[in-house]
Amino acid sequence: MTVAYWIIAGLLGVFYLYAGGKKITQSHERLAPIMGWVDTVPMPAVRAVGVVEVLGAAGLILPPATGIARVLAILAAVGFVVLQMLAAGLHLSRGEARDTGLNLVLILLASVAAWLATAF
Repeated sequence: MTVAYWIIAGLLGVFYLYAGGKKITQSHERLAPIMGWVDTVPMPAVRAVGVVEVLGAAGLILPPATGIARVLAILAAVGFVVLQMLAAGLHLSRGEARDTGLNLVLILLASVAAWLATAF
């Protein structure tokens, strides 16, 4: 179970570090072609989502790696489930049902990570 956690947490961590980093550092003009939803959301909110994603990635990796406050890994994974449910809702409200596939995969992975994190 430990190996499975590290594989899933590593995948989620890399994904959210990349996606969150882009939201934090790139301009609206650079984000709009790849993330159409940024046209309907204020940039401070986009930046806040990026910060949440980067902090969540750290929460998946650092507590189990250090053995300090391991419950934070569970909270980070559950936070990603909530984040992706909200993201899927945003896509659905914009008529982008076809774009919810990645959200569903991320919900599944984060749910499994939360469950596996309870074994630590």
